Amino acid sequence: MTRTVILDNEAVRALMSVRHPKHAKVLAHVQVVASRKRRAVPMRVVVPTAVRVEAGWDRTDPDATFINRLRITDSALGAKAADHAAATRSVHGVSVADAHIGAVIADAALAGAVAVVSSDPADMRAVAGTVAVTIVAI
Repeated sequence: MTRTVILDNEAVRALMSVRHPKHAKVLAHVQVVASRKRRAVPMRVVVPTAVRVEAGWDRTDPDATFINRLRITDSALGAKAADHAAATRSVHGVSVADAHIGAVIADAALAGAVAVVSSDPADMRAVAGTVAVTIVAI
């Protein structure tokens, strides 16, 4: 069983700048994942690519050095995820990035527990649908 932690736009923006008011809080959550990995608890931190775009995280930008070191993996918006996200957006009227988070939640739940670090818990509950997900409000 793999545990997946998904970051939303605000969480990514917080990690991109040490001056962001939520930087320390989000970094603490990422560090918990890193410490559990060392104890052989399979965990991963992912960011949907639509979220990365919305947050302005360009991995090639020299200013992204810090966040790039955190071993956060991308979850691409492929055909299956795009279909899921389109349906979610149509039903809930959320942003493309939030709808993509919903698709990632659905996919990650097949492999184990899912948590989302988000500044908008209500939207995350909506896009999760019937999937059990832990929402970490920032």
